This record gives sequence, C-alpha cells and structure tokens, in this order.
Amino acid sequence: MATLKPGSMLVGSTRPEELRAWYIKALAPGFTGDGPIDLGGFHLVICERDDIDAKNDQPGRSIVNFHVDDFDAVEAQLSAAGAEWISIDDREPGKFGTFSDPDGNYLQIIQWK
Repeated sequence: MATLKPGSMLVGSTRPEELRAWYIKALAPGFTGDGPIDLGGFHLVICERDDIDAKNDQPGRSIVNFHVDDFDAVEAQLSAAGAEWISIDDREPGKFGTFSDPDGNYLQIIQWK
C-alpha cells in the first residue's frame, strides 16, 4: 500500500480575503501572487464557504503543526501578525505554542529539543 504525502490543506471561511491576508502575514510574509499560499512545498488553499459559521466552534479537533528552529523568533512574527495565543508550554520533548487564526482555527508551533 502507498503512503500518502500531504500536499495541501483547504481552509474554508466566510471571509476568505481577510483570512488569506492574515495567513500570508503570519506564515509566509514573502509570498506574493494569487492561488494557494506556498508554505515550503505544502500549499494552503483558502476558499469562501457559505455552509460554515464565521468562527470555528471546535478548534481543537485538528491542529496544523509547524516545526520551527527558533521558537522565540516565530512567536514574535506570529504575535506581530495578531495571532491569539492559546497556550505556550515548555515540555520534555520541546516547546509548544498553540495559537488561533482570525476564524478561530488552532495552529501550533513546535521547537523539538
């Protein structure tokens, strides 16, 4: 059986332009252009949806993790973009920071020890 490799993720929103601008500012400040946001070979697609609520009422159901080499620098970048921090924990395996986007979806940065 084949092991599938993730290539992209779709995030639905009632306000896709605003959410897209936030994701570019927070995660890919050098990105320009239309279409999917390239996050180092993994693509983020944001589309308008009218069958969802404006805010995610179960944001912990799935969390996208970003592995980082410099937690403090990425935390500062995300804070400058307006990330809402849910928690920052220094644990045995590494430092974990959970934050939300403007629609309430959770994301996480991890610096492994």
